[in-house]
Amino acid sequence: MWAVSTVTMLVLAGILPDFQLQSADDESTTRLAMTAALGAGAFGLLSALVWPLLVRLLLLVPALVLGLLVFFLNGSLLIVALRLVPSGDSEAAPETAVIVAAVMSAVASATGGALAVRDDDAYRRRLYRLADRRRRALPPGPSSPGTVFMQLDGVGHDLLLAAVGKGLMPTVARWLGEGAGAGQRPTHRLTAWRTDWSSQTGASQLGILHGSNHDVPAFRWYEKAAREVMVCNRPTSAAELQRRAIDRTGDGGLLSADGASRGNLFSGGADEQALVLSIATKRRDRRNRSRAGYFAYFSDPANAVRTALSFIAEVGREIGQSTRARVRKARPRVSRGGLYPFVRAFATVVERDVVVAAVMGDMFAGRTAVYADLVAYDEVAHHSGPFGRDVEKVLERLDRALALIEKAAEHAPRPYRLVVLSDHGQSPGETFRARYGLGLGDLVRAGCGLPVPRRARRTHSGAEARAAVRAALRRPVEEGGEQHRPSRRRSEPIVLASGNLGLVSFPDVPHRMTKEEIDARHPALLTTLANHPGIGFLLVRSERHGGVVLGAYGAEIPLDRLDGDPGPLEVFGPGAADAVRRTHSFPSTADIMVNSAYDPADGEVLAFEEQIGSHGGLGGAQGRPFLLSPVALSAPADDGQDLVGAEHVHRVLRRWLREANGPQVPVEAEPQERAA
Repeated sequence: MWAVSTVTMLVLAGILPDFQLQSADDESTTRLAMTAALGAGAFGLLSALVWPLLVRLLLLVPALVLGLLVFFLNGSLLIVALRLVPSGDSEAAPETAVIVAAVMSAVASATGGALAVRDDDAYRRRLYRLADRRRRALPPGPSSPGTVFMQLDGVGHDLLLAAVGKGLMPTVARWLGEGAGAGQRPTHRLTAWRTDWSSQTGASQLGILHGSNHDVPAFRWYEKAAREVMVCNRPTSAAELQRRAIDRTGDGGLLSADGASRGNLFSGGADEQALVLSIATKRRDRRNRSRAGYFAYFSDPANAVRTALSFIAEVGREIGQSTRARVRKARPRVSRGGLYPFVRAFATVVERDVVVAAVMGDMFAGRTAVYADLVAYDEVAHHSGPFGRDVEKVLERLDRALALIEKAAEHAPRPYRLVVLSDHGQSPGETFRARYGLGLGDLVRAGCGLPVPRRARRTHSGAEARAAVRAALRRPVEEGGEQHRPSRRRSEPIVLASGNLGLVSFPDVPHRMTKEEIDARHPALLTTLANHPGIGFLLVRSERHGGVVLGAYGAEIPLDRLDGDPGPLEVFGPGAADAVRRTHSFPSTADIMVNSAYDPADGEVLAFEEQIGSHGGLGGAQGRPFLLSPVALSAPADDGQDLVGAEHVHRVLRRWLREANGPQVPVEAEPQERAA
């Protein structure tokens, strides 16, 4: 590596006029080579000794700023290194030093294979070195297999199959015995599962990791007892939801024995945690801080430069793609300006690189169970749509990340089983506002006889990625425009959106209002909502029936009769009635639950947020994620049995951990949420 850096420095000295390794009157080739060697050595030594200290200090500033500071700090280290060269003639202009340092680090990264997602000899040699170093430092690993769970956020079952068919995900195709690997025996089986009504990461991941997502009716909802809006990606809310799940199940979580949680909303009970939102506001030991993973990754300057360059390229890619969409006047389309290009780059580059590096470290350390979330696809699909060229590139890079982790498993101190799953899918469709010219909040206010503002405040989308960015920025608060407590006019309704699921609550009424109370207070509200063409159905509590589903043309069906007469739920497919009944049983279910209309012909829904790829309610691909598991593990479900709900997935994953004969989650701790 030192020789490569020396040659790189010599080449750059010959190309860049402001980069000088020797005085103009000194033409000794030997002296020039010696100066370059000393300069490269000094730069490498400073990078190894000083860079980790700088990164620790940089964790006190926004992580997004790190991508820019990387270049300037590297350039500063190079200037210092040149000053240390004994010849005293080496110099570089500050802007040139930045370029030279970036190129040297990038070349070192490429030749060393530092997390380059490529199957080349240099990368293979690096893996062997890392694995051998771990083996010498640690005792021999156990013979029982460990398990790595990789969550591809928002990737639905049918989308995965389509990506495999198009050749976008050759690693997954090989596991399934398809594509270029056709004719080979499959190593994995693909299983679809069905989400709860709340088809979003908060409810799904809480259920998967902690065995209970009871009383999580949506991504954001108003809790009347606390007079506060709960938001799954707000650290304080995530910590509270995790606490409630642990109290309900009496168990720490899926990862409570020798586990690691990386890039998730919740810890799963893991001892090793990094980039976990539920601990973002806690003071913990240094290794378990929510941003500890950033230090572990960026302490290598080659990683820092490589990720910073990819970050800038991704920002440019997003600007180019959004510009083309505007020029073509593509429909549907949402705004992709402001900070969104940087949020997308963070999700698709920084978060991916840091999480994958952390998972590789966990495998080389021989940990028993690892669960990690990659949010890249979900973030891009919200703004670009679930299909098309924009997301296809993201899927290709996710497949390469899986290949990288698979390769790392070959050099780990114990065998590993790689399980890939998703927490929900994404359903396409234009926004409710774009279709009808008003938002759900406007429609509710109109039904209540309240004035409707000309332009209602919009709900920010891209929840998972924005949560990760806020945690990186040490700003653990939901979008600044979103209220967490009701306004002073407490008689006005609070309207919240979670994809194509809307929630209407009246904060001045301490209990969940009944249909009869709502009709007495606002006689036109329920009729206005139920008969709107953009709304599929409503769920309200009834004094007479306990709970009813309301639809257009006066449809009113009690929950206990839905199996015989699904009414407006019929279009949403099997399982919709059970999902609605379960949500009705939650204490925090809103006074009015609103699900948008769904067109089964094209799979489209209407998001109440500014998203053209959405999830959160019932309708289409959003409720059909996947579970991709090694055939060496038992089948997720018996033949003819559906895999329904995140809690069911949790029980399957627990069973697989027990099959490895390790000290994982005990059998007796299995929660029984659906019977509660």
